[in-house]
Amino acid sequence: MIAAISWIPKGVSKAEPVFAEPPSKDEIEEIISNTLTSVGDEDENEEDANKQNDEVAHALTVAGAIGKPSNGNSDDISDALKDLNMDNYDEEDDKGFELFSSGNGDLFYQSNELDPYINDKNEEYDSEDMEDMIINPTDSVVVCARTEDDVNFLEVWILEDANTRDMNLYIHHDIIIPEFPLCTAWLDCPLKGGEKGNFLAVGSMGPSIEIWDLDVIDEVEPCVVLGGKEKRKKGKNGKKKSAKYKEDSHTDSVLGLAWNKEYSNTLASASADKRVKIWDIVAGKCTITMDHHSDKVQAVAWNHRAQQILLSGSFDHTVALKDVRTPSHSGYTWSVSADVESLAWDPHTEHSFAVSLEDGTIQCFDVRTAMSNATSVQNATFTLHAHDKSVTSVSYNTAAPNLLATGSMDKTVKLWDLSNNQPSSVASKEPKAGAVFSISFSEDNPFLLAIGGSKGKLQVS
Repeated sequence: MIAAISWIPKGVSKAEPVFAEPPSKDEIEEIISNTLTSVGDEDENEEDANKQNDEVAHALTVAGAIGKPSNGNSDDISDALKDLNMDNYDEEDDKGFELFSSGNGDLFYQSNELDPYINDKNEEYDSEDMEDMIINPTDSVVVCARTEDDVNFLEVWILEDANTRDMNLYIHHDIIIPEFPLCTAWLDCPLKGGEKGNFLAVGSMGPSIEIWDLDVIDEVEPCVVLGGKEKRKKGKNGKKKSAKYKEDSHTDSVLGLAWNKEYSNTLASASADKRVKIWDIVAGKCTITMDHHSDKVQAVAWNHRAQQILLSGSFDHTVALKDVRTPSHSGYTWSVSADVESLAWDPHTEHSFAVSLEDGTIQCFDVRTAMSNATSVQNATFTLHAHDKSVTSVSYNTAAPNLLATGSMDKTVKLWDLSNNQPSSVASKEPKAGAVFSISFSEDNPFLLAIGGSKGKLQVS
């Protein structure tokens, strides 16, 4: 399934790929240790339900494994166990698993020069492969967060010759990530120096926010992690203590992200822990925590023109507007008819926004009519029953005023003309993406819409 989609502005991706340096021995062992710790967290309270209690059944399995036919005869079973010397099994030396050994049988080499099986030690890719990896300034780039067979990854797609009959869409590279992704936000904050960067923030089922460098291929770790859990340490009895959250971390899944274009080091996050947080991604710390919602916070969005103004939408059936310069102020609140799924500011005006709901409706609001702590549904400029099921995503078109796209769990994507606050249907399509989870208009090619859903196949139309 595809949970989230983000377009990358044209020209910001590096033309030629940068390959990550192979991790050191210590780094690999730390990754393995963290992975084993994660698995231990999941399994520490579970009993071994698959333990074999039937010795005869176990012996039959052993006999079959060593290639001897067995009909259940006890003599055959005894012979099989003698061959395996099972009586002395616990007395054998346990040397463990050697991750880094020496000799020509190694599975890992720090570089191609040390690998005896590689003849051409200076080039990982031939010229034809490298040509395929080049990203041209005219190429469009879109990233989707996808999960398949319990593997989570970011797919970087290239769209060549957009808006022509020769349009070609293909995967450039992917990045394996540890947690089930739920939301993404592109940002160009120069986290590695220089004027700008090309990064993607990822919110997931875990409490941390990971920021990945999209210009690096074969990267194994994010360049920045915001929040999350501390590494578990062993207590006096040798057992690992339960993991604690890092200071100012979210304590539940991160459901929504929004990057601030004007203040490029600023990222907003929404979480199932009912909180909205503002992060300084350069310093790697949370600067503001707001708890003005009483249920899970699903979405956040910065105003395009007044970049200190932040919207947040929640399962408590409210949308809130806050000025982060005065986070203690109660702000403004609108009540809606169901759980909030997504929200978006109208890019053609600074005072209107749309919110999509779990009951299949879209509501639009004008902030100029807001009153502090107002909670009346009547404040909506219009309410539209857009879909038969939850409206999971909305996207305004940046080139055509009043054009809004909506995607739904009913497997359809629709276009709406919102002129004069009297919405009318422009088009409806079932894109064969399954239940639709994310849609997004491209800013560089405004009439291209990226669609992702339960079938896990990116659609661009």
